[in-house]
Amino acid sequence: MRTGALRPVLVTAAAIAAAAVVAAASGNQDASEPTEVRLPGAVPSSVVAGGERPWVRGGPTGRAALRHGWKIALDPAVTGADRGWRRGHFGGRAVSVPYVPNAKDLTPQSFAGSVAWYRRDLRVRHTGRYALRFGSVNHRATVWLDGHRVATHVGTYLPFEVRLSLAAGRTHRLVVRADWRDPERMKAEGFHRTWFNFGGINREVTLRRIGTAELTAPVVHTRLRRGHALVDIGVAVRNLRPQTRAVDVEGVLAGGDRRYPFRIPGVATKPGDAHVVHTTIAVPDAALWSPRRPILYDLQLVAGASEAGYRERVGLREVTWRGGRLFLNGRSMRLRGASLQEDGRGRGDALRPADQRRLASELVRLGANATRAQHPLDPGLLESLDAAGLFVWMGVGPIDSPGSWTSRTPHRRRVARARTMAAVREAQPHPSVLAYNLVNEIAGNGHDATQVAYLRAMTGEVHAYDPGRLVALDVWGAHPPKVAGAVYRAVDAVGVTNYEGWYESPYATRAQLRRLVRAKLAALQKTFRGKVLIVSEFGAEGNERNPAAKPGGLGFQARLLRTHLGVYARDHDVAGALVWTLRDFAVSPTFAGGSIHRVVSGIRLVKGLNQKGLLTYGGREKPAATAVRGAFSAFGER
Repeated sequence: MRTGALRPVLVTAAAIAAAAVVAAASGNQDASEPTEVRLPGAVPSSVVAGGERPWVRGGPTGRAALRHGWKIALDPAVTGADRGWRRGHFGGRAVSVPYVPNAKDLTPQSFAGSVAWYRRDLRVRHTGRYALRFGSVNHRATVWLDGHRVATHVGTYLPFEVRLSLAAGRTHRLVVRADWRDPERMKAEGFHRTWFNFGGINREVTLRRIGTAELTAPVVHTRLRRGHALVDIGVAVRNLRPQTRAVDVEGVLAGGDRRYPFRIPGVATKPGDAHVVHTTIAVPDAALWSPRRPILYDLQLVAGASEAGYRERVGLREVTWRGGRLFLNGRSMRLRGASLQEDGRGRGDALRPADQRRLASELVRLGANATRAQHPLDPGLLESLDAAGLFVWMGVGPIDSPGSWTSRTPHRRRVARARTMAAVREAQPHPSVLAYNLVNEIAGNGHDATQVAYLRAMTGEVHAYDPGRLVALDVWGAHPPKVAGAVYRAVDAVGVTNYEGWYESPYATRAQLRRLVRAKLAALQKTFRGKVLIVSEFGAEGNERNPAAKPGGLGFQARLLRTHLGVYARDHDVAGALVWTLRDFAVSPTFAGGSIHRVVSGIRLVKGLNQKGLLTYGGREKPAATAVRGAFSAFGER
């Protein structure tokens, strides 16, 4: 069983210990507005003209969302730079961000990518330093302020910040160029587009004023001991004054009418440097987070004399594992659910809060307690999963095509490590995050020695940063190992694919399919004995173009999923089963179902759309949803 004290490892100095603050409390606890700490940061309108409250609740205080006031101009001929567009000298049309310009054009030309320029004027109330934060831009971003380049960034689903000097009483012009051309190049950089190549600013943009200190990367880890929840809280504190000093942190953990104030002494920190400080709070008779009761606490942190603040909604829960079994708050737990993609019809991956809540509610209606994502999810979606009581098995490493390994040079491995840890740091405070999956569909025992060495090193680093989550690998279903090699030695969990009845033996009878699923599962259990094993991908395409009972038909899809889940529910050595996938979603326009055409002649599938969803692309339930809802009940309570 993996447990242990919190050990943040990101910044320049080691963490320091602080005395625990013990408070007595009990009872049902939920959202609250505690007043013990003086949270810095004004309302958005006093930060920047036209600013709004961010959609993502968690994060530094005093942020303003820059949703409105943007104009966008497409640049398919890539001539904008020559025409001086970096200074904002282009017309364009008004949009609100996040905004994906090719979300409604799912054609090969659209998938190949283009270039778009965004601009927005900024007027701040106070002269000073500001942090401009992008949740994600696909794929290559260049940022200018008043015609001067201030930042570049590569990689989607990864946040990045730009530090700006802004003057009150002046209109500053912000310009962002998004370039999402060449998916093959993205693939070579570990950003394989298994989903559609949606371009542009695809997550929230915020602006906040930077004071004399800064709080980043909070870490929350709960351990249950003799009726108490021991909550380890860590945060990186950066000193932005011109002299060395110690910056104390005040905080409060609050739920319902119960509040747990604490104070963490700072350590001497040079200008511009940061240290991680941490403490442990004992919460007697805590209201624990679970899928049945997803209770959340409010965590507030303040540096120094209200110099910087940070706020998160957190859940107190302990996940442990031993002998291949999962335990939540000391009770045995099994996962059941369906994978999701950040893809809204007509919106692409620029999801709004309503889209995110809808995805979570669709999973809950199925009776799911978990989902899976191939890439790091938007913090707003994680907040929706937190509130709904849904675990997520989340990809944080390079998104390679099945069996591939693109990070073969020292430089590419450094980039992969930085991306992985950035995703881990952003996801850590969320109780919904159950597992960090380091690789998308590894083949056998690894592509080569460099991949094995990288994954073993990353497993150790992620374990050290967050000992309360599983570190996992997803195995390519077409090429699983017969004997698990060194790459699996330190990981806690393995996700396996089982496409029996679809890509393999699609004409099997129900009895034959049941035997085939059991046989494949038994072989995988033998290979990965002792690991937490979940079936992370299985399913079949389903649409109305094929006869209902034939491969590709809606009835066929429902029967296959019911049969698979029946086997998994009865085998308690399987820690979980996640259907592929919750909704149909857009993929490369050249994709037409893959190898199924070699085994099922005449099957009719929609090019450019993965139709293995339990719901259509528009959100309508298929018969498979009813079948899965019934089959999930055999796994026990949610």
